[in-house]
Amino acid sequence: MKKRIYAFDFDGTLTTRDTLIAFIRYAKGTGAFVLGFLLHAHLLVLMKLGLYPNWKAKQKVFSYFFKGMSLGDFDALCQRFAANNRQLLRLEGVRTLEQARTEGADIVIVSASIDNWVKPFFTSPDSLADNLPKITVLGTQIEVADGKLTGRFLTKNCYGLEKVNRILALYPNRSEYTLTAYGDSRGDKELLAFADEAHYKPFR
Repeated sequence: MKKRIYAFDFDGTLTTRDTLIAFIRYAKGTGAFVLGFLLHAHLLVLMKLGLYPNWKAKQKVFSYFFKGMSLGDFDALCQRFAANNRQLLRLEGVRTLEQARTEGADIVIVSASIDNWVKPFFTSPDSLADNLPKITVLGTQIEVADGKLTGRFLTKNCYGLEKVNRILALYPNRSEYTLTAYGDSRGDKELLAFADEAHYKPFR
């Protein structure tokens, strides 16, 4: 029998909204959040129009808010964010994920969000049962130099075709497994097309 793999997008699929925005507001407060996005509004408009790369706009915003922060402080902030924002998770999505785990399937979260704050949602003490198969998080990774965030991404933004590439890097022998994927946006289109079974906006 083939291995079973379930791949879940995070933002909008397992959560009710974008966690980049929620994380920045949580970390910096509403006033600083609004100011930062106003300063980058022109880039965000160009991005929406397809005139500026998604990853570059995201990196500029991330750098503005977090460049120079120590990795230890950033990771502690990510842990607190996950612990204090469990309400962002869609209950039906979590139930589906838990059911897949009880079946012994491999579970992968494939997200454009920074994996530092995605992982704690699935590793915190009140998350999911520790005696079940672990959940692998494939997210956008950040660059660190001398213990501090540089503001740049270490990997490609985990969006679009990059989601498929990440799955294949982890599971290269495509004929040996069946893939069920869950997504909710154009950033998941390639992943859903790659899957044997695809679910678009399934938990709403």
